[in-house]
Amino acid sequence: MNLLLIDWATFGIVVGIVAVLAIVFAILIIVVSKLCAVEENEKAVAIAEELPGANCGGCGFAGCNDFALALAEGRADISLCNPTPSEKKQKIAEILGKNFSGAESVFAVVKCGGGINAKDKFNYVGNNDCTSENALQGGRKVCTAACLGGGTCKAKCPHDGIKTENGVAVIDKTVCEGCGVCVRACPKNLIEFIPKSAPVYVACSSKCKGKQVMDACSVGCIGCGLCQKVCPQGAITMVDNLPVIDYSKCNGCKTCVAKCPRKTIKEL
Repeated sequence: MNLLLIDWATFGIVVGIVAVLAIVFAILIIVVSKLCAVEENEKAVAIAEELPGANCGGCGFAGCNDFALALAEGRADISLCNPTPSEKKQKIAEILGKNFSGAESVFAVVKCGGGINAKDKFNYVGNNDCTSENALQGGRKVCTAACLGGGTCKAKCPHDGIKTENGVAVIDKTVCEGCGVCVRACPKNLIEFIPKSAPVYVACSSKCKGKQVMDACSVGCIGCGLCQKVCPQGAITMVDNLPVIDYSKCNGCKTCVAKCPRKTIKEL
């Protein structure tokens, strides 16, 4: 019967070497972790607690934590976050040691009223979303600035605040938090922010002249300028054949709504 003989001296040396190596590697791990550790920005942590945590990306950053760090490092402005209410922005300003004058909440509107009122130049057959349709000659509408009604913005909205009515996307003011996801999703760039207190908005984005608009859509702005002429507050100016409303002057009289021959200016 063969017996297994153990060289205890050799065994002890091997165990000793392994133990020394383990200690060396443990020390190296501790040193490297200390050298490579990302120091937590206390301001960023405090700011992140005041942000909504939606991670919608409306501010242009990857998420709320990334935006909080950018604020703490002076690379961003709190006004970029529309979903954050004014009282929270005030707290963030205090953390940053800055003054905050306040800003009115905004919501998004689709600057188009076309839909079934806008003529088609061909029958579109394909994926039922605006991005896909827009890739085919700018979509089926004669008007190049018309809402395609494919629901791309609706699918992207994190608050389920968009529906399609008569071929046009419509945003629910009471649900919209101004995150900006729909603004970036629209391939036609038809969605923009206006103050939540705004009484009216212009439902058209076409910069074409009158005859071109009339040939393409029955409710598009023809650039007649009547709204500018009748506005008692001087809150409307014509830019590129479209009325632009200065909401700081608009008092909500809705004279423009009543006088617009195309019903392009809509009441909210």
